[in-house]
Amino acid sequence: MPITNGTMFMPSVLIFIGIPGLESIQCWIGIPFCAMYVIALVGNSLLLIIIISEPSLHEPMYIFLAMLGATDIALSTIFVPKMLGTFWFHLPEIFFDVCLFQMWLIHTFQGIESGVLLAMALDRYVAICYPLRHATIFTRQLVTHIGVAVTLRPAILVIPCLLLIKCRLTLYRTKLISHTYCEHMAVVKLAAEDVYINKFYGLLGAFIVGGLDFMLIALSYVQIFITVFRLPQKEARLKAFNTCIPHLCVFFQFYLLAFFSFFTHRSGSYIPSYIHITLSNLYLLVPPFFNPLVYGVKTKHIREKVVKMFHCKDQV
Repeated sequence: MPITNGTMFMPSVLIFIGIPGLESIQCWIGIPFCAMYVIALVGNSLLLIIIISEPSLHEPMYIFLAMLGATDIALSTIFVPKMLGTFWFHLPEIFFDVCLFQMWLIHTFQGIESGVLLAMALDRYVAICYPLRHATIFTRQLVTHIGVAVTLRPAILVIPCLLLIKCRLTLYRTKLISHTYCEHMAVVKLAAEDVYINKFYGLLGAFIVGGLDFMLIALSYVQIFITVFRLPQKEARLKAFNTCIPHLCVFFQFYLLAFFSFFTHRSGSYIPSYIHITLSNLYLLVPPFFNPLVYGVKTKHIREKVVKMFHCKDQV
């Protein structure tokens, strides 16, 4: 295909614009993002330390929670330092292949987070609906298999997205990415060629990972609530419901942000770009910031361990 005016072969370096329309105040926008990132790192690290160091928490629910914390640390670290480098230090350049690698990591860890939330919902479903069989169903071996599956599924599904970009898209209109990180659609839109297949596979991958997970999680909680409301004792109903509250909070905030980000990128041309770019950043940063706060406050065993940990430090 010949090169026309205004097009270029695959550039070796791409440049982040940041948040279009808000370039003049990006240095200030970076402050709350940085604060959320630091809180996310401290909160999730503390969560991991507590779960790993406390043998009584080596149960499926807390193992999945530890996986969620590790995923949140990785997900936020993949994009926040580079974003702050663009905002504060005027370092917007990124090598094309490094951009693809960042894209693979971001979408892989997004998929892992969705898979872990599904695993946690299924764990609660079995624990509440079939309590006598929970220990025999959720064995160490099954938890290990689930961990491997939720990691490999998105890691493998994202690879074709990278190959379709690397091998199929050779001509580009610009090397300026209207984003703060290498999001799939943001990179695909740079191309000067037909990107229908790229968009279609992106939609398919999002449905396989996020859409199916969302439907299965919703179905699990419907069954949980039906079982809970059938319990004869009010105390038992309250106890069962309280164990689900943190999971529901995390579930709703993750998927609500995911749906807003997804639809504004693909069908929200009438929405100002700075809104859906900001939503995309919040989609990646709010869960790591929010999750340890929710589980630290609403999960009794973790709350007690945190209080005990700081109480011991005060005594020393």
